[in-house]
Amino acid sequence: MKELSAQDRWEQRTQRPLLALAVAFALAYAVPIVDSDASPAVAVACTAVEWTVWGSFAVDYLVRLLLVRRRGEFVRTHWLDLCAVILPILQPLRLLRLVATLTLVGRRARMASQIQLTTYVGGAVIGLLMFGSLAVLSVERESPNGNIKTLGDAVWWSFTTMTTVGYGDHAPTTGMGRILAVGLMLSGIALLGVVTANIAAWFISRFEKDDVEERRQTAAIEALTEEVRALRAEVAALSGVREIVLPPAPGVAEEHAR
Repeated sequence: MKELSAQDRWEQRTQRPLLALAVAFALAYAVPIVDSDASPAVAVACTAVEWTVWGSFAVDYLVRLLLVRRRGEFVRTHWLDLCAVILPILQPLRLLRLVATLTLVGRRARMASQIQLTTYVGGAVIGLLMFGSLAVLSVERESPNGNIKTLGDAVWWSFTTMTTVGYGDHAPTTGMGRILAVGLMLSGIALLGVVTANIAAWFISRFEKDDVEERRQTAAIEALTEEVRALRAEVAALSGVREIVLPPAPGVAEEHAR
C-alpha cells in the first residue's frame, strides 16, 4: 500500500474542518444582506467570521506550500488558489472575500475523490444561485434605478441569468451588478456544458459496453463453432479408422468363403 505524502495527509485532515468553515462563511455573508436592519455588532461579528474563514484558507495554502518539495511547481499548478488568497488583501471588499472563499472551497472539494461529478455540479449550482443572489442584492438594493430590491427578486434574477433565459423583468444597473451577471452567465453555460458532456459520456460508455459485450458473445460463438467443427472432424476421422481396422463379422466372413 502506497504511503500518503505529508501534503495528502494534511488535506485529508483539514478537508472537513475547512468545509465547515465555509458553511460558517456562507451564514456570515448572508445574515447582513438578508437582515438589512441588523445591528452594527452583528455586522462586525459577521465580518470577523468572514475574515477568519478566509484567513484559515490562506493558512491552509501556506501549509501545503511548505509541505511540498517542489514549491515552484506547486505555485504554478495552484495559481488560482494563490490569486484567491491575495485578492482580498489588495482590496478588502466583501465581494472579493466571497469569490476568494468560494474558489478555495471549490479547489479543495475537487481534490476529494469521494465527491462525484454530479454532487459537485449540484453543489456548484446551488452555491452560485445562493451567493449570486446575495451578492447582487447587496450591490443593487441601494441603487436609485435598481429593480432588484428583495431576496426573491435576486433569486429569480440569478436563476434566469444562470439558465441564460433572461426575461428582462429584473436586471442589474450598477457596474458591479453587471459584472456579477456576466459571471453567472458564464458559470451557467459552463455548468450546462459539464452536465451535457457528462450525460453524453454516460450514453457513450453504455453503448461501448454493449458493443464490447456483443463482440465478446460473437467471439465466444465463433470459438464454440470452431470447437464443434474440430470435434466433428475428429469424430469423422475416428469413424474412418474403425471402418478399416475392425475385422468383419463372422457371418460375413463365411459368406465370402462360399
